[in-house]
Amino acid sequence: MAEELAEALARDVIAAQKELGDEELVNDVSKLLEASSTTMQEAFLTAARVLISEERARKMLDQRLDAALKAARAAQDPPA
Repeated sequence: MAEELAEALARDVIAAQKELGDEELVNDVSKLLEASSTTMQEAFLTAARVLISEERARKMLDQRLDAALKAARAAQDPPA
């Protein structure tokens, strides 16, 4: 139960963090959770780290794919 709640909260907090531009929101929520449930805090931090890491990895992958596609197109197009 805690993991599902923590993941849902992490998704919401990450979305709010982006919308608000508040880089400390994940940490602030973590501190609040720590005061009442270390189990929930640990699950929340794990979920937040996993989600943020996955997002960064996908962004890097997209950038690499875009660069490769542009290079392939440039190689096919004869110079003008």
